[in-house]
Amino acid sequence: MNTAFNNKISRSFRTALDYVLVSLLAYSGAYYLTGTLHITSTFAPIGALWAVIVGVSVMQENWISTVEKARFQVLGGLVGAILSLVYLKFLPFNPIGMVLLMGIAVFLCQSLGRPDYSTPAALTVAVILFFSHINPELSPIMNAGLRFSEVIIGSAIAILVVRLLPHAKDQTV
Repeated sequence: MNTAFNNKISRSFRTALDYVLVSLLAYSGAYYLTGTLHITSTFAPIGALWAVIVGVSVMQENWISTVEKARFQVLGGLVGAILSLVYLKFLPFNPIGMVLLMGIAVFLCQSLGRPDYSTPAALTVAVILFFSHINPELSPIMNAGLRFSEVIIGSAIAILVVRLLPHAKDQTV
C-alpha cells in the first residue's frame, strides 16, 4: 500500500514538473518571438500566455496522445487564423462579429468532418480578434501569423517535453 501511494505521489510530482516545464518554455519562446517585434512588444506577455494555454492543453499522458492533440490544436488554429485574417481584412473588431466568426469556425470544422478542430479554431478566432481590439495598429496578417506561431510554439514544446522525459516514453497508447 505504501509503495502504491509513493508511486502515485512520484507520478503526480513528475506530471506537475512537466506542466511547469511546458509553461516556462512556451512562455519564454512566445515572449521572445513577440517581444522582438517593436509594434507588438508591449503585448508580448499576452501572446506568451496564449502559448502557455496551448501547451498545457496539448499535453497528454503519453507522446502519441500529445502528438494527436497537437495536430488538432495546430490544424484547428490554422482554420481560426485564416478565418480571422479574412475577417480583419474587411471588418474591425466587434464582439458580435467575434462570436459569429467563432460559430462559423465551429460550423466549418464540423461540416468538414473535423469536430476535433472546432475548439482550437474557435479559441484562436477569439484570441486573434481580441488582440485586434487591444492592438488595432497590428496588421491582420501579423496578428494572425503571431497567434498561429504561438499555437505552434505551445504545441511543439508540449510534444518535446512529453517525448524527452523518460516516464512519458514508456507509455504507449
